[in-house]
Amino acid sequence: MDKKSQIVLVLGLAVTIILLIFNIYLAGIVFILVITLFMSTQIMQDSVSHPDVEATLSDDAKSIVLKNSGNSTALQIHVALVPMDTPFDVPSIAVDESFIHPLGAMVEEVKVVVTFENEKNNVFSKSYSLSSLENAYDPLKPMIPMFKWK
Repeated sequence: MDKKSQIVLVLGLAVTIILLIFNIYLAGIVFILVITLFMSTQIMQDSVSHPDVEATLSDDAKSIVLKNSGNSTALQIHVALVPMDTPFDVPSIAVDESFIHPLGAMVEEVKVVVTFENEKNNVFSKSYSLSSLENAYDPLKPMIPMFKWK
């Protein structure tokens, strides 16, 4: 547990005990708020130093675009293009930056396997099936299209 979490917990419990003398309901409300704030800080610690490298095809299908959309720099990135038998390495990609790897020719379909590390040497691996003929994933598309969704 880090210092900030300890300070929030100790001060919050002290205020709760003081308020318990005057009003039990107000003390209960403060206790719930303190526990919620403490749990939020603990959950935020889980998302620290987490890179997220995504692979996509460029519009002309002549290059692979790697983008780090996480909150930490991705290090020692190894990419393998499965049917093409073309591996390549990238030293690092900073947060919200992209790296473009040109290919020799247009690619119709390819599976990209990406392996990378963070500053704490935790290894992450992801795979993407990319196609130049299919539309990209749309996270806002409803499962059941209603009302003439486009």
